[in-house]
Amino acid sequence: MPSWAGRNYSLLTAAAFVTNLGSHGALIAAAFAVLEAGGDGGDVGLVAASRTLPLVLFLLVGGAVADRLPRHRVMVAANALNCLSQAAFAVLVLAGEAQLWQMMLLTALGGTGQAFFSPAAEGMLLSSVRGEEASRAFAVFRMAMQGAAVGGAALGGAMVAAIGPGWVLAADAAAFAVAGALRAFLDVSGTPPRAPGGGMLADLRDGWREFAGRPWLWGIVVQFSLANAVVSAADAVYGPLVARDHLGGAGPWGLALGFFGAGTVVGALLMTRWKPRRLLLAGTLCVFPLALPSAALAVPVPATVLCAVMFLTGVTLEVFGVSWMTALHQEIPEDKLSRVSAYDWFGSVALVPLATALAGPAEAAFGRTSALWGCAALVVVVTAAVLCVPDVRNLRRRTKQVAARGEVGSADAESAVGGLG
Repeated sequence: MPSWAGRNYSLLTAAAFVTNLGSHGALIAAAFAVLEAGGDGGDVGLVAASRTLPLVLFLLVGGAVADRLPRHRVMVAANALNCLSQAAFAVLVLAGEAQLWQMMLLTALGGTGQAFFSPAAEGMLLSSVRGEEASRAFAVFRMAMQGAAVGGAALGGAMVAAIGPGWVLAADAAAFAVAGALRAFLDVSGTPPRAPGGGMLADLRDGWREFAGRPWLWGIVVQFSLANAVVSAADAVYGPLVARDHLGGAGPWGLALGFFGAGTVVGALLMTRWKPRRLLLAGTLCVFPLALPSAALAVPVPATVLCAVMFLTGVTLEVFGVSWMTALHQEIPEDKLSRVSAYDWFGSVALVPLATALAGPAEAAFGRTSALWGCAALVVVVTAAVLCVPDVRNLRRRTKQVAARGEVGSADAESAVGGLG
């Protein structure tokens, strides 16, 4: 086992693999559960928005809580809530009695759990590795996590087509139970003690200052606030509808999502070897292909072409993902990781509920094809815009010589490797 793969890192990787295996199938199952209950595209969007709305509302609180309490306890409690909500969802679907308001409520509970889990999990992972091998560790973690998407999406789509969405939701509930058990064994004894804070609001303000003082950070979060919104609408609402009308149903759509997962595995594998010096420039250039799936659905292309497009998108997007995690690990103090991650998550998902809720009305007003082309165009525009931020173009990977100096401030590190702007 590599020296950087310690106990916490190994447990976090195993738990993420299990969770992703269940969750990627559950995303497909939830959409088709709504359609099988008699819902339309607008109802699919409402259920998707119901998960994201509480995620947006509670993320900042979740980040502050995760920097105050032991992060592993926050993660386990969140996993328990996700397990119970998905189990109830599964029971209703299997009984054939699921109503729209019930699906929205249970999905909202799952989103609440995610709001507390995500900042704690990211803070825990970023603090679990040290030194120059951090980038490789993040790449391996993401390769395992995204590898689960290959099996989860493909298997989930096949299971929905063969035995219905209820059993896929039940499997996701079981996955949350297993992952929560693994995370209960995380060791936080080596975490530096937290300085006494001035309360929740003071913690939030402190996290905001850390976030707002870094143009590369908030610039990319604004970019993904818009890009994630339209991509989520395309994937959660339009994708299943295009699959139903043109591709043959849940199976081909699940296979396409599986190819996206396979692409992310290849991208993560690439990043175990490639260490671009300008982290965010390389990562941001690789976000442009995120527009391709929406364009492919707009045509719509055959399932085989869609799978190829999704694979390419997964490869390039993973280059960004590893670069982004490495930049956060390098630049953000450990005791503020969860709060900064919360602002990151908050900005990235803030518009998703609105976009998914409006996907159905937008389809009715402009047509599905025009709506999908609009999604693709917006991704290209906002990605080009963020490249205008000098820090995004120029932030450099910290050198070995700088890292050896010990704990240095962000400004000192930037000066030592050439500066920003």
